[in-house]
Amino acid sequence: MSIWRSAGWPSRDAIEIDLLAAGWVALSVSDAGHETLHLTEAGIGLLSDARHRNQRAASAHDRLAERMALQLTSAGRIAWRELSLLAEVHAAEPSSPFVPAISEALWPADEHGDPGDASAPTSAVATRKTAWRVARPDVFSIRNTSVEAYLQPMVHEIKVSRADLLSDLRHAAKRESYQWLSCETYYVFPAGLAEPHEIPEAFGIWTLTGAIDDGSLELLRPARHTPCRLPFAVWMALAKAQPLRVDADAAQGQLGAAATAAPAMASGSS
Repeated sequence: MSIWRSAGWPSRDAIEIDLLAAGWVALSVSDAGHETLHLTEAGIGLLSDARHRNQRAASAHDRLAERMALQLTSAGRIAWRELSLLAEVHAAEPSSPFVPAISEALWPADEHGDPGDASAPTSAVATRKTAWRVARPDVFSIRNTSVEAYLQPMVHEIKVSRADLLSDLRHAAKRESYQWLSCETYYVFPAGLAEPHEIPEAFGIWTLTGAIDDGSLELLRPARHTPCRLPFAVWMALAKAQPLRVDADAAQGQLGAAATAAPAMASGSS
């Protein structure tokens, strides 16, 4: 693949010897004596077969996560996949099926609450026992804006099996870490995998109708919106990570299938 993407300048390594011997690349010499490597028809066929094998090997979970990330970027957001982010959670029963109501603003500026409110007492959340855990949201996104207050970070958790979804719903700390990292948290799963009443009301729901690659994504229920801002640690993690790069041709091919979901996306505080 490196030879295909480059101008063909040889590296003179052992791999090129094997590629030449197999007939997958050919050595060309210009009139000036410069040597370059070019893929043969057999080499191009090999790359094509490998690409299709990789596509088939991608799990349903990864394909749906990619589809959701593409939906978000088409709505004007910047998306990352499989980030590892530190999140603060409060001690709670791990088997609790629902998230306790949170009335305090997340991510206070300091332990004394909002500096803009001189009368604000120390947050009740700050007095509770807290812990840090590593959260790995399937899709993390922010709005493409230069105004911090308008970023509206979101977490989208992808579920393709009912067992996986129910396992998530049994772990309050895991769900709370998603909420700590975002203004809105969503579950994304194939239609019929669960009923809306089975998902805590604080979480939004996206459902997929049809096949993963060409089905329709629909916003079934918007998430509860909680104003928040990105902590410095999350900023650093985003700065060091690579956001999703959307291939224009691939995006154009999938936007038609997602067109019916786009208006719903706009109405969900995206």
